[in-house]
Amino acid sequence: MEAGVACKLNYPTWIDSERFGRKSTGSLPFGRILKQDQKVRVVVSAHFPVKTSSNRHRSVSSEVSCSSYKNFSASTLETGSVQVPYDETLMLKNKSQEIEPYLNGYSIYLVGLMGSGKTTVGKILSYILNYSFYDSDALIEQEENGMSVAEIFKLHGESFFRKKETEILQRLSSKKQLVVSTGGGAVVQDENWDYMQKKGISVWLDVPLEALAHRIAAVGTHSRPLLHYESGDPYTKALKRLSYLLEQRGKNYAKANARVSLEEIAGKLGYRDVSNLTPTEIAIEALEQIEGYLKKVA
Repeated sequence: MEAGVACKLNYPTWIDSERFGRKSTGSLPFGRILKQDQKVRVVVSAHFPVKTSSNRHRSVSSEVSCSSYKNFSASTLETGSVQVPYDETLMLKNKSQEIEPYLNGYSIYLVGLMGSGKTTVGKILSYILNYSFYDSDALIEQEENGMSVAEIFKLHGESFFRKKETEILQRLSSKKQLVVSTGGGAVVQDENWDYMQKKGISVWLDVPLEALAHRIAAVGTHSRPLLHYESGDPYTKALKRLSYLLEQRGKNYAKANARVSLEEIAGKLGYRDVSNLTPTEIAIEALEQIEGYLKKVA
């Protein structure tokens, strides 16, 4: 059974939308995978108006097919849209073509603290690489009949959640050509690393704690169960807990095959603040770091 369903990528509130208005842009609609245990055709189109010397416009479009896997389907993509700079999209495409001979179908596992943008960047990477995208937290919620992560923590406890997380990664590890957004705590289990590195490349999205705290405070802390242990205003709660988690997990994140430092990207591009970075700029750096790793081990 095949189905094409339109859906658009939704970026979180930390993106500075005004920056997109200064360049030729286009929206990236994504497809939604609806059912389990069925092959699904997902149409991913990109339409970019581009001025030419004759003052006419040309458009660029593409599509990608994905398949759902037994026991769970690709994570539902959020609704909404964002205008993506045309030149950044071209850079992504060029970089994906450069990395393809080295990637050899290996999956990509994104790791990092909560709020680091793993899902947003992961969707961009899956689009440009023609990979399937999965969010491990969303898959756990799906298996628990739509119960949120916060509800799972409250009802069953963190140990139950971590066990489900490992089960999900085990199943994903048998597949290739995936981009997987992992939970922030997935790195603490050695077994999870075995699964992620079986047929995959791990990438750490390293974001300054202050920037993470601002992002999380802006969207609210109610969906972050590990923040419930702290007191104070949303920013203070987030910063305290993130500092503790990084202290506990920092060495684990450093095990990743590639590291994407937002501070380093901002420095290279001349930005004073990492909040000025677009998700596509982060995704481009992720591809560059993955390429560097693959060339070293080739």
